[in-house]
Amino acid sequence: MAGEQGREVMAVPGSPLDPRCHGSNDLIRNGAALIERVEDILTILTPQQRRTTPVVAASPVTPVDDGDLGRAHLEIERLLSPSPALVDDLIRLSGLSAAIVQMVLTEKELAGAVLRHPGNRVSLA
Repeated sequence: MAGEQGREVMAVPGSPLDPRCHGSNDLIRNGAALIERVEDILTILTPQQRRTTPVVAASPVTPVDDGDLGRAHLEIERLLSPSPALVDDLIRLSGLSAAIVQMVLTEKELAGAVLRHPGNRVSLA
């Protein structure tokens, strides 16, 4: 499908005796670029990267006030419970930015106070 969209297709060859390598070997047989080293990838992507990579000015990083962070911790603690909750719900209910909520959850997870669950859910440990 990538080839049909005009994108580069690359594959690392495998042993013809290994049935798990049939897919990558078939891609090469049908025109994918053979990749043996990192340089092979760089040779293919570098000219393309020069053409398509737009220059974007870096946005200024806004520092987080310690008071705001403390309030964010309290708000997230209020919303968390032993039953898993969606991170998106915490963002919506708290009114905090996604970055702040993720930062608070990561800090709490590292401290052992929060558990991560499948489906982007979190709960109190």
